[in-house]
Amino acid sequence: MTDTAVQVPSLRGRFITFEGGEGSGKSTQIRKLAERLDAVKLRAIVTREPGGSPGAEIIRHLVLSGMGKLLGPDAETLLFAAARDDHVRTVILPALNQGIWVLCDRFFDSTRAYQGQLGQVLPGLVNAMQRVTIGDLKPDLTFILDVPVEVGLQRAAARRGNAAADRFEAEDVKFHQDLRDAYRQIAAGDPQRCVLIDAAADQDTVSATIWSALREHLRTTMTTASPA
Repeated sequence: MTDTAVQVPSLRGRFITFEGGEGSGKSTQIRKLAERLDAVKLRAIVTREPGGSPGAEIIRHLVLSGMGKLLGPDAETLLFAAARDDHVRTVILPALNQGIWVLCDRFFDSTRAYQGQLGQVLPGLVNAMQRVTIGDLKPDLTFILDVPVEVGLQRAAARRGNAAADRFEAEDVKFHQDLRDAYRQIAAGDPQRCVLIDAAADQDTVSATIWSALREHLRTTMTTASPA
């Protein structure tokens, strides 16, 4: 199937999220997917978490500066929830309701991995914050970019240059290995929504794999939705 053959329903926009550890290439692959969608005349916006809206960007600064870590994992989870609530209400839902695709760099799977698995925040709190902030909203498709920890950390270091590592980049190797394991568990636990992508390959190969997986997902969902 060629790019021009992509067909999707014209109602609600599609919600696609990208997850993965530091240096997995999420920002690059989101940009490449946005370009492909634009080429086939599908409107899309690119956003991120924490952040994506004015209020959420303020909280992003607090979190990445290390303030959330000082307050503890429970309080950090609440900060992420507050940011997500603003982001969903002011950016994500309005776009989807206008038929615009939303490509988001991180969403609730990041909270489950970083705060839930690594921060050992109780599942009850994580689930409660998810219900409050997003309700029934879930991504239509989630790409989890998987890369060996040493490769990801090297990429992250090259990307930031002389700048200081942020709150999460500064964690030790075990943290990042545990994070990778947490994301793999998320992918295995929800195979209908999550696609685990080998992100150690070159950018164009990864991009082609993502595009192929997206087309297959659309074919499958459209077939399922069609009347018998």
